Amino acid sequence: MQIFYAPEIETVHELPEAESQHCVKVLRMKEGDEIGIIDGRGSRYRAEIVLAHPKRCGVKILERETAPSFWTAQVHVAIAPTKNLDRIEWFAEKVTEIGIDSITLLKCRFSERKELKTDRLGKILVSAMKQSLKAVLPQLSEMVPFADFVSRPFNGQKFIAHCYKEGERQELSRLYEPGQNALILIGPEGDFSPEEVEMAIANGFRPVMLGPSRLRTETAGVVACHTIQILNQINAKE
Repeated sequence: MQIFYAPEIETVHELPEAESQHCVKVLRMKEGDEIGIIDGRGSRYRAEIVLAHPKRCGVKILERETAPSFWTAQVHVAIAPTKNLDRIEWFAEKVTEIGIDSITLLKCRFSERKELKTDRLGKILVSAMKQSLKAVLPQLSEMVPFADFVSRPFNGQKFIAHCYKEGERQELSRLYEPGQNALILIGPEGDFSPEEVEMAIANGFRPVMLGPSRLRTETAGVVACHTIQILNQINAKE
């Protein structure tokens, strides 16, 4: 069954214009066909097309269910966008497939990119959510200065991944306590500045490493997210 994203489907029984066009013009679906709909907030719907219009495809809801949650703890990755947009887009797609609740874009001292419009990233998150059969859309936040972000409260464990050999760092897989909410900071290709690392630690972030290899920014973000989810999956089976 084809899956479509319609955040207001409970009140507006139509697919958004982009989804309507894909449904009617690209897939050539017609009135009477059944489709699946997700609202990005955890609900799935089985629906029937009642108006096959390429700009406002009307539907009749046949069934609603709460989608099962693949994880319980909140996972939040705050990452400095890469200069190459393809790489940060790849990161966003993969962590959505793995399972993530929030993505924040960080503006750091050594950031390669100081500004980034989130429209395209948002579309990638929607596509990855549908492809991976999830029903919750990760929250995507606009770029925020590092100092502003690390001072914000967070209910859970906080980590900063950096590559400096000075100071004590432990493996994320050893420090993270399964079942706890997690916030992980991932820096730009030039890493966080020493001052940023000190600022994060002063605000309760624990310095971690993600393995023996030096990873690119987008790879580090995926590894951090995957590590948290794997540990939670193992814990759930014990």
